[in-house]
Amino acid sequence: MAVNYSAKEEADGHPSGGVGVPGGGAVGGGGGGAVKTRKPDNTAFKQQRLPAWQPILTAGTVLPAFFIIGLIFIPIGIGIFVTSNNIREYEIDYTGTEPSSPCNKCLNVSWDSTPPCTCTINFTLEHSFESNVFMYYGLSNFYQNHRRYVKSRDDSQLNGDNSSLLNPSKECEPYRTNEDKPIAPCGAIANSMFNDTLKLYRIDNDTRTPIPLIKKGIAWWTDKNVKFRNPTGDGNNLTALFQGTTKPVNWPKPVYMLDPAEPDNNGFINEDFIVWMRTAALPTFRKLYRLIERKNNLQPTLQAGRYSLDIAYNYPVHSFDGRKRMILSTISWMGGKNPFLGIAYITVGSICFFLGVVLLFIHHKYGNRNTSADIPN
Repeated sequence: MAVNYSAKEEADGHPSGGVGVPGGGAVGGGGGGAVKTRKPDNTAFKQQRLPAWQPILTAGTVLPAFFIIGLIFIPIGIGIFVTSNNIREYEIDYTGTEPSSPCNKCLNVSWDSTPPCTCTINFTLEHSFESNVFMYYGLSNFYQNHRRYVKSRDDSQLNGDNSSLLNPSKECEPYRTNEDKPIAPCGAIANSMFNDTLKLYRIDNDTRTPIPLIKKGIAWWTDKNVKFRNPTGDGNNLTALFQGTTKPVNWPKPVYMLDPAEPDNNGFINEDFIVWMRTAALPTFRKLYRLIERKNNLQPTLQAGRYSLDIAYNYPVHSFDGRKRMILSTISWMGGKNPFLGIAYITVGSICFFLGVVLLFIHHKYGNRNTSADIPN
C-alpha cells in the first residue's frame, strides 16, 4: 500500500501519518512518542561546515622555506659538531679476548670466583682533561631491553614496602626466592648487576698515585630520593631490616653489605645499584661509574701522562660474546661526546639548501613558460 506525505515531512525525516516500524507497532502522528530519525543535528561539525585551511604550495613559499631551513640548520650543526669534538674521551676495552691482554687470564671468570681475578692495564693520555671527568663502564651485546628482563623486578620492594620485601612480585621469577627465602632485591635485573671494581692511578717516576673517585652523585635525584627506599624501621641497622631475606643468586654479598661504611649509600639506595637498575635501551651502552672532580682551577683534572687501571674482574661476559670497557669523558652543555646530532643537522640543512638551489633554477628556467597549447585553425 502506498503512503503519500509532503516534501516537508520527508525532509523532517518522517511523515505525519502512521508508518510501520520494524520490530514494533505503527508510530502515529498523534501518538506523542519520540520519533527516531537518522538526520544529523544541524551543527557545523555534523553538517561538515567547519572552516578549513589548505596551504597552496607556490615557488614564493617553498623556496624561501628551503633556504631558511638550510641557513638555520647548517650553523647549528657546525656548532654542535665542534662542541662534540672538543669533548675529551678515552676508552679502554678490558674484556681480555686478545691473548696479549693483561685481562686474558680472567676471561672465563665466574660469578663466585674466590678470590676475584685482578688485572692491570697501563695507558697514556695524550691530552689533558681540563674539567670534571666522568668514569663510565660500558657493556656490549647485553640486551637490557628484553621484555621479560625489563619486567623482572618489584618496584614496591625497591621502594621500601615491608610486605613486598618478604613476598616479592611473581614477575621476579625465577629470581623470586632461593632456599625458601625471598630474594632482596628480586628479579633478573638485580641478579645481573655489574660488579667489577675499577681503580685509577697516575704514574709519576714509577710511583703510582691513586686518583680520588667519587661514588656519590652518580644516580638520578628522583631515583635516589623517590623511587628507591630501604625498608622502614631502624635505618641504622640494615641487617635487621633485611632479616628473613637472602641475597640474589649471583651476588657475592647481601644488599645491606654493598657499602657498609656509608649508611646513606647502602641497601636499596646504593647508587651503583640504582644506576644499574635503570635499564638501557640498546645492547651497547654505558653507565656512570664514578666522578673525578677538578680540585684546582690552575691544573687540569687529569694531566697528560701515564696512568694505570686496576680491575677486579668479577663480571663474566665471554659466555654471551659480550665486551667490557672503561670510558673517561668530559661533558659540555650538550652532554657527552656524540657527533651524530651535529652531522644530522648539517646533512638536513645541506639537503634543503641544495634542493632550494635546484628548485630555484627550475622555476627560473621553466616557471614563466606559457603552458597553453596553440590550437591550429
